Amino acid sequence: MAEIIQRDGTWTFDGETVRIVPAGKAHPVRQALGELAVPVQAVAGVSFEPDRKGGRLRLRLRGGACPVLRAADGRLKDAADPYLLTVEKDRTGVAEYFVDEVRNALVIEQVPGTPVDGFLLPGPALPVSGGGGDGTASFDGETVRLTWNWKAEGSKTSAGPSSLPLARIAAVRWLPAIGLENGYLRFEPVDGPSSAPPKHDPYSLELWGLSKKEYTAVAVAAAVLARLPGARAAVAAAAPAPALTKAAGPAPDAPPAADHDALLRRLRELGELHRAGVLTDEEFSTAKQAVLRSM
Repeated sequence: MAEIIQRDGTWTFDGETVRIVPAGKAHPVRQALGELAVPVQAVAGVSFEPDRKGGRLRLRLRGGACPVLRAADGRLKDAADPYLLTVEKDRTGVAEYFVDEVRNALVIEQVPGTPVDGFLLPGPALPVSGGGGDGTASFDGETVRLTWNWKAEGSKTSAGPSSLPLARIAAVRWLPAIGLENGYLRFEPVDGPSSAPPKHDPYSLELWGLSKKEYTAVAVAAAVLARLPGARAAVAAAAPAPALTKAAGPAPDAPPAADHDALLRRLRELGELHRAGVLTDEEFSTAKQAVLRSM
């Protein structure tokens, strides 16, 4: 077990999962996301970046594995990045040990650094809410609801809160305020996106960048993105590792020990994804049967 406790939060690694728990004074985005359990299969790499004050511990995920990173599209500041931990000078040795442990696990498990076709993390816990600017967005797993504050345009306040069922959402886009340009959280209906600017669009929040809490809109975007149709299909369709594929010919009486162990690890991973809500009961059953047939 590797563990590092800092002001930003606590990271632990048990050989299979990196568990990230934000501290009470962490950035609002980290607090909104809460505790994260990252399976080693979702990790592309890990590094410690030293500086004169200590350094930063950074977890790099495989492309497409995390709905939060997909929604942010590289626009999260370091302070809001849940996969970055500020390390104090007297804990640099612990950080380096943590890096070694995760890297060893990646080698043992033969985790590729390539992108994945479906999310390997379930996304923010529900219900979730966030935003700022001219209103607040919330999502309960079935419906997105946008409520307006006194700073919203009259076209929004006069129409009242907006609701959009998940089945009617084609896409969600988040852009933070950059410089003098306002940002937005926009939900695009299946019948086509609005041509109106975010301040007039009833399915958009306008983000002005006046407070850190506005960044929490990315948590809502990630929660919706993780639950859009097709977001989890690729996870269920994942086949056993290529190393288990045999050339044509008579099947052996029993798989080699290494193959057997790999299949058992695969079953454990599927169980964790099922418990985390990444896989539905049907998806879990289908994937489990495929592994059992290989055994």
